[in-house]
Amino acid sequence: MSTPISSLLYQSAGTAATLETQALRMGYGQRLIIESLDLMIPTGRVTAIVGPNGCGKSTLLAGLARLQKSQGGSVLLNGKAINTMPSREVARLLALLPQDASAPDGLTVAELIRFGRQPHQGLLRQWSDRDQAVIQAALDVADLNSLADRPLESMSGGQRQRAWIAMAIAQDTPLLLLDEPTSALDLGHQIEVFELIRQLARVGKTVVMVVHDLSSACRYADHVVAMKHGKIVEQGSPAQIVTPELVATLYGVRCTLMQDPHTGTPVIAGVSLLEKT
Repeated sequence: MSTPISSLLYQSAGTAATLETQALRMGYGQRLIIESLDLMIPTGRVTAIVGPNGCGKSTLLAGLARLQKSQGGSVLLNGKAINTMPSREVARLLALLPQDASAPDGLTVAELIRFGRQPHQGLLRQWSDRDQAVIQAALDVADLNSLADRPLESMSGGQRQRAWIAMAIAQDTPLLLLDEPTSALDLGHQIEVFELIRQLARVGKTVVMVVHDLSSACRYADHVVAMKHGKIVEQGSPAQIVTPELVATLYGVRCTLMQDPHTGTPVIAGVSLLEKT
């Protein structure tokens, strides 16, 4: 995935796309996960949502994408309540890669990526040469050309994940939401995906990603939102907010923070469990 991003894949970079929540409440039945959460996503930057398992990271992302209905408050996309907007309008502004994406048996990589172009189709806008060129560019940047005709179920988990990311890229939206985009990848492909995410931000995309590994969030995100028990504990640049005290609050561990000599971002080392009292 070292191919430079084609200009075809950032046509929407200059499009206005703001995303925020106001007093957002979300949960499942009577169980409240997120309560009165206010969040403004920085435009044109990479935001990482971090925190312990069950803290509400994926629930928040689902709310931002209108995948799950809120129980109160609002999600605003370009200043409009996202639940009142037409689905096609939302899909032209925001692409989502969920954690457990699934597809019908027999679907090939190229066919999956083609679905990313659906929001751009309509009665007066049929399939075009540009759509085909965008698919080819997404295949190039995801290093999937040799696998374009392979069924998804015949591929490794890492290969499938790259195909889903390519589909989201082909949707060509100014906002991209990713739920643990590297969870199925080995270390080398994790780095490739994170570097691709950085490229997208450099050309003007706004990326929000749920990240399990705090060190990766520190290295690849401009803005970190740290959550616990459905609330924001801290938010800001990694260098500003990531401290041993924050790590202890989030994960119940003590650690030593070092500085990456290449990026200057925090690196977590010497991790051990806090003694229970």
